[in-house]
Formats: sequence, structure tokens, C-alpha cells
Amino acid sequence: MIRIGQGIDVHAFYDKSSESGNQDSAAQQFVTLAGVQIEHSHSLLAHSDGDVVLHALADALLGALALGDIGQHFPDTDDANEGLDSRVLLRHVYDLVQQKGYKLINADITVACERPKLAKHNLAMRTNIAQDLATDVENISVKATTTEKLGFTGRQEGVLCSAVVLVSKQ
Repeated sequence: MIRIGQGIDVHAFYDKSSESGNQDSAAQQFVTLAGVQIEHSHSLLAHSDGDVVLHALADALLGALALGDIGQHFPDTDDANEGLDSRVLLRHVYDLVQQKGYKLINADITVACERPKLAKHNLAMRTNIAQDLATDVENISVKATTTEKLGFTGRQEGVLCSAVVLVSKQ
């Protein structure tokens, strides 16, 4: 049996340096995408680490097997999830997939943002995901696109990610 799952996640940018009493955080600002910290002028606003790539991927895996969504498994109302490393979240979700007798065939991920530019981080992102899902890096596709300056991503207000997975019975 083969199943397809699709997930989407969005997080807004925010300026850490505007936090009260935080005077030197401009150098500390980054976004985390697929477990890779990428320097940027802003960070992503989220209860966890805000990794839209891994959140969309986790939702795609959960969706493939009708197991709900990451909000059900890791609610943002639970203080235990504050600042959570999304790689931990993804590995937990993949454990659930494997417990149901399935394994990943491939994942196709698209990140939409004007900035930061992601090309030089592509292999590191794919490698992290492949490690977390116990698969070959060739089974993981990460692509980046802009929205031609249209919408919230075009105005550089945040990042959107879409992921599609194919899983099969082991």
C-alpha cells in the first residue's frame, strides 16, 4: 500500500532586537530551516523553533496516515513544547509512521520566501532530513522559490513551506 501526504506551514518574521533589554541581538538573528540555522535580518515567530520546513514535513507524514497534525501532537499551549527543536518533533512523527508499518519513499519540499536565499544551504537541509528519516539524501528534495514580491512572503513578512511525501507499507 502506498499513501501520499501533504503539509503546509507558515511563520512570520519578527525582529529580536526590538525585544525589551535586548540590545545586541541583531547578530543573533537567524531562521532555522530543516535544522539549519541561517543568518537573517529577522527570526521566525513561533512557540517552537519555528522550522517551517520540518513542520510542513511532519504534517505531510501525519496526513499520509490520517494521524492528525503536529498541533495535536505538539500543542503550542503546552509549555514543554516552547523552543522545541523541530528535528525532535520530526523524529517522533516518523516513529509514529514506522509504528504503523510504513516507511518514507520520498519527500518533495518547497520553501517560499524572498529572503534569506537558500541555495547554499540546500544540501545541509536535505542531509538533516535524510538523517532524521533514516533514508538516503537522494530521497529528499528541497526547493526554494520566491513569490515575485507578491503576498506576505513577497513583502518579506514570513516564510511558507509546502511538503509532499510518499510512504509505503514496509
